[in-house]
Amino acid sequence: MKLLQNSGVPIYQQIAEQIKADILEGRLKEGEYLPSIRGLAKDLKISVITTMKAYEQLEAEGLVTASQGKGFYVNAQDSQMLWEQHLRKVEESLMEAIRSARIAGMTAEELQGTLKTLLDMEDIQDAGKS
Repeated sequence: MKLLQNSGVPIYQQIAEQIKADILEGRLKEGEYLPSIRGLAKDLKISVITTMKAYEQLEAEGLVTASQGKGFYVNAQDSQMLWEQHLRKVEESLMEAIRSARIAGMTAEELQGTLKTLLDMEDIQDAGKS
């Protein structure tokens, strides 16, 4: 797990976002336990309170559940909720790309062309893996 001290994003939020991504992308599966709060805090050299806050955020989002004496485990994920989470990430990334394109002075057509080129490149890479 990579934490950026100077990113402006609180450490607990960085932890929660990385674990959330692992869940949404299937690297952490239903029923799998997260690292212990103390263990993760020790590994990352951060406060136990910071780790706890990250896990509580994930619990509030319905991604994990606390089990008395065992720690936090990954909940079953609703496929519709997963799709909406991924859609939200795509929308956020595209909005960031639009803002950057405007700063760079790109037209809508240039931005769309860039997206099409990137999609085509991805298709070529995927075909090469088959």
